[in-house]
Amino acid sequence: MDATPESDLPRTSAPAARALANAGITSLAELAERPWDEIAALHGVGPRALRIWQAALDEHGLGAQP
Repeated sequence: MDATPESDLPRTSAPAARALANAGITSLAELAERPWDEIAALHGVGPRALRIWQAALDEHGLGAQP
């Protein structure tokens, strides 16, 4: 999984990336701290982005989201 240079978040679609940025989430650790239903409800976040982020969280041992 490729991460953007300024973040350890894996690449997703531009709308999904903007959704996280607008929510103030800039790292996997910050993503892991947020409720998954909150992330899924962000405008621009779809099932593909959720799968990519979940795989990255699992890979880094940052907890499993439902």
